[in-house]
Amino acid sequence: MAPDSPRMSKEVPDDSVERITTVSTGTERNDSLNQRAPIPPTQAQEGVGAALASNTAALNVQMHEYANGYHFPPKYPVKEQIRYGLVSFWNFYNTGFGFFLTIYSLNVIAWGGMLFLLLCNAAPAMCFVDGTYDCNHIDSPRRIWIETDSQILNGFFCVTGFGLAPWRFRDWYYLLRYRIRNDNKALRTLAGVHRGWFRLAGSDQLPVNIGPKNIEEIANYNIDSVPYPLNTIPDAPPTGIRAPPTKMWKLDFIIYFNVANTFLQCVLSSFMWALNRYDRPSWSTGLFVCLACIASAIAGIMQGMEGKHVKAIEGVPLTKRDMARLARDQELGVPHYNNIKDKDPEAEKEKAAKKKEKKWFGKSKSSGLGTDNERQALYD
Repeated sequence: MAPDSPRMSKEVPDDSVERITTVSTGTERNDSLNQRAPIPPTQAQEGVGAALASNTAALNVQMHEYANGYHFPPKYPVKEQIRYGLVSFWNFYNTGFGFFLTIYSLNVIAWGGMLFLLLCNAAPAMCFVDGTYDCNHIDSPRRIWIETDSQILNGFFCVTGFGLAPWRFRDWYYLLRYRIRNDNKALRTLAGVHRGWFRLAGSDQLPVNIGPKNIEEIANYNIDSVPYPLNTIPDAPPTGIRAPPTKMWKLDFIIYFNVANTFLQCVLSSFMWALNRYDRPSWSTGLFVCLACIASAIAGIMQGMEGKHVKAIEGVPLTKRDMARLARDQELGVPHYNNIKDKDPEAEKEKAAKKKEKKWFGKSKSSGLGTDNERQALYD
């Protein structure tokens, strides 16, 4: 297929993950426009042109056609999302890693919830010591269970803090090699490791049909714009558009916060294991648990945001279920916006602007009205 062709056929390959090419024909567009905006025969010619231009602009916002005819997956109803989510979770749970991660997560949630309830003094009966009611007594059942709970949670946090340390320090090593020695090969290695969200400078100029399976087809290219090894290059973007290079400070941000989580976990474990509950400072456990969790969460949020940004530009592969839904909704006249959220971008911008305006000016306007009412009451 020619790269400059605005339309593609609806032939569907047999692969489990395929790309969609749902583009309406000119006749279908005219029919859709006539159905959406009927124009009386007595209307002036200027009105006809304005109505057609308005409907065409609205249709373009919905379609947002790509040169290769790609369309983002549709947004499913909530019930279908829950059903497919449960099926996907069950398939993941039946794997070895999925079973381990599920049990691990449930334990963290259960013991964390118990610790929260103990700190909130949800069980007053655990505060009695030798007939005396004292929730802060060091030998009370409440304080003993807080210590036990904290040690168990610390052990679970060590699984991720220490278990992921080799990969975190590997990334830190490559980052220092790039920052100190200006080793571009180290940066390319990091780009291969984080291929899901990190893009090298100049990678957006590579041919859009190049992926891990056909990287050898490139004759001339800048070696610093592709990851190392070459087979770690990101997949060819379904939209035919590559994401722009990622800002370097974001890579530093994620790597350093991941390393900080490991170091903070070391400090927390030192307090928990080197000191008993009688000698350990009361502030140490809560402080370093919070700092370690915040460092890990910030790195994860940043990485997730960058990954979503890349997917919004490069697109995501479509399944047969996605293509069947798009084809069915097209026949039924159900509109889908061609973006990752399947929402009207103009409406989203207006909603965000109104929310921001209400946040900054709502209080001042309400206070001004209250002042006017008070003044009117004084005059009356």
